[in-house]
Amino acid sequence: MKIVRSFVCLASFGLLSALSIGVARGGEPLPPIAIWPQIAPGEKGDIPEEADQPAKPDNITRTGNVSKPTLTIFRPAPEKNTGASVVICPGGGYNILAWNLEGTEVAEWLNTIGVTGIVLKYRVPGRKGLEKHAVALQDAQRAIGVVRQRASEWGIDPKKIGVLGFSAGGHLAATLSNNYATRTYEPIDEADKVSCRPDFTVLIYPAYLVDKANVVSPELKVTSETAPTFIAMTEDDGVRVEGPLFYYLALKNAKVQAEMHLYPTGGHGYGLRPSKNLVTTWPERAEQWMKSLGVLEK
Repeated sequence: MKIVRSFVCLASFGLLSALSIGVARGGEPLPPIAIWPQIAPGEKGDIPEEADQPAKPDNITRTGNVSKPTLTIFRPAPEKNTGASVVICPGGGYNILAWNLEGTEVAEWLNTIGVTGIVLKYRVPGRKGLEKHAVALQDAQRAIGVVRQRASEWGIDPKKIGVLGFSAGGHLAATLSNNYATRTYEPIDEADKVSCRPDFTVLIYPAYLVDKANVVSPELKVTSETAPTFIAMTEDDGVRVEGPLFYYLALKNAKVQAEMHLYPTGGHGYGLRPSKNLVTTWPERAEQWMKSLGVLEK
């Protein structure tokens, strides 16, 4: 277990040049793949048509009213491919998905380190009468199953499938990492017969990990089998740093391999876009951590 609290100022903005938007990758993504063969579980057709909100000066694409979950696969150049893959869960408060900031841009970065980036478009907003994450968890479980079942087709090692989430997507990734023994929907096909446990988990400014009393959320039943976890957070994050801290402590107590990087400033919602804040070097730390797990070995 390791927690790193960083106070060092960024010495050179050039360190982030490799993380700039639009870096080269193996090629254009594959066309989106529907994760459910027909209608997603429980869908009643009462959600308005999927749409992106009008663009804002922050250059963030916000996708809402998702009722047909998909996977968009970004593959690295063949000579770089390590066989590792990461299912990416964009954030958005379980109301929308920050599609480019916390999805496609992250997949492009993963390609540069030899990892297949797979952006999960899970259902939002949360459905009435259900836990905020209920249908999203169904989609995430199904997504890991589909990736693992089709791993050879996509040049993926079925034993090196991770999950990475931001904000609400971080909560979803953590929930998936602790809820994999039983599907939360009726199994459909062969993809539901393979494990939906991620092999490693990356949480970037995750939300909803604890309640107001700093008790870890009931859906996060950490055990020794919870996936190895990397966490990055800032002390001035509006969703409260206590969430990742107490979740990290739960991982530590369960003897789960975990690493947390705590930075003084940076707020929330930066994705991997570089800034003067040291927190935006988290991709370098995450890459080093993945190397330490052996998932970036060819």
